[in-house]
Amino acid sequence: MKRRAISDEERKEFEAAYKEARPLAPIAAKRSVPKPGASRKPSGINGATALELRKGTLEPEARLDLHGMTERVAHRALATFVLGAQARGLRLLLIVTGKGARQESEAFDMLGERRGVLKSATPRWLREPDLAGFIADIRPAHRRHGGDGALYVYLRKR
Repeated sequence: MKRRAISDEERKEFEAAYKEARPLAPIAAKRSVPKPGASRKPSGINGATALELRKGTLEPEARLDLHGMTERVAHRALATFVLGAQARGLRLLLIVTGKGARQESEAFDMLGERRGVLKSATPRWLREPDLAGFIADIRPAHRRHGGDGALYVYLRKR
């Protein structure tokens, strides 16, 4: 197949567009080299607040207990709770999920349903687009507030 000839008008358009073109930065220059220990996403809280959370000295301003709820009900309750707390200007929330199964033999209840579902699902729900923008940090609660069976959710300022 023979290539068609380029008209003078097409050549002028190409040259005009080519004059305005700027070179792209080399791909290697755009890639950032990860810093050692930078694999964790930075939280949205300062060091003093993080320390108080680790020590358990900050008291949660509101608490939601998800024990006994189905996944569907718990998910809706969590979203409503977080959005309501943010609207009221609260910062530190405590979400009680329970610890789930302690041993593999206890992983399923009498109906054959998996235990510990809310404990694993809650952090995932908090990272969904509907809620993630309101949350500065999520971390396990201090032992005095429920330890492994609860989460601190630190909300961003309004």
